Amino acid sequence: MSTTLTSGSGVQAPGTADQAVPRVRRSSPLRRRRSIAAWGMAAPFVLLFLVFTAWPVVSSLFMSVTDIKSRDLQNPFAVNFVGLDNFASVLADPTFRKAATNTLYFVVVGVPLTMLTALAIAIALNTGITRLAGFFRIGYYMPVVTSIVAVAVVWRFLLRPENGLVNEVLGWVGITGPDWLGSTTWAMPSLIAMAVWRSLGTLVVIFLAGLQSVPKALHEAAALDGATAWQRLRQITIPTIRPTMLFAGVITGIGFLQFFEEPFVMTQGGPLNSTLSVAYLVYNTFGFGNYGVAAAMSYVLFAAVVLLTILQFKVLGERDDATGAKRRWFRRSGGASA
Repeated sequence: MSTTLTSGSGVQAPGTADQAVPRVRRSSPLRRRRSIAAWGMAAPFVLLFLVFTAWPVVSSLFMSVTDIKSRDLQNPFAVNFVGLDNFASVLADPTFRKAATNTLYFVVVGVPLTMLTALAIAIALNTGITRLAGFFRIGYYMPVVTSIVAVAVVWRFLLRPENGLVNEVLGWVGITGPDWLGSTTWAMPSLIAMAVWRSLGTLVVIFLAGLQSVPKALHEAAALDGATAWQRLRQITIPTIRPTMLFAGVITGIGFLQFFEEPFVMTQGGPLNSTLSVAYLVYNTFGFGNYGVAAAMSYVLFAAVVLLTILQFKVLGERDDATGAKRRWFRRSGGASA
């Protein structure tokens, strides 16, 4: 059987020496048809995105630098450009400052508490609990898929000053419980407790996925070296799941910065604005028809989300020593480092 030799290409079968792989030209009809088909399939999403996401964002940005109000909707081109005056009035508003302080309190206390509690539960489910592990995982995730209205109704019954389950239990040990939702001191901690309980399920699932990716060989090598459970957690587990913790912190921080349902359903921002959040204030301001100021508040909240995310990347982002600790344990146990 005869073969054809070509320089630099080896041996080719007969009849294939002069054949080239067909290529589609950029201006060919086939490429145009493929592009049209691709855009046709993407068109519904693009249209919905432009109408319900891009256009409202652009409109809100325009409103934030104008004095538009509800009465101007019939003639939107008659509004006046005010520049950054809306932002200045927002930052000088004592009600906004109170809402911003409440939101900061909610985030600073709620986010770390949620993450630490979820991490502890995930570690227990991953290592300590062997029986009924699936039942506990479903149980912790149930509040996430439960309606906030149903959750709020249950918690309002639990926190009632009279005949509430929490105060009843405290009464068994001789403690008189306060009016949890009617007190300026305890209303925000009560909302934080409910938000932490409701948000645990998502983080437990995320942390479980991260913990199951930690190599068991690292823990075994560290245990042979005499490392305690706390040392293994601090030197191996935490550095390994740092990307998981970053993701959990970002989504939890964004959600807590925008908390709205809790005060809206439970306290309506009271008592005395002690549970008023920025998102709830934006909702009320839009309801009062002051669209320009409300849009400016929204962008201030957006800036807070960006700053919090950057801070979390600085604190929980990947570090050079994240893998160094794991390798030290492995080398000390006699293994080969990567």
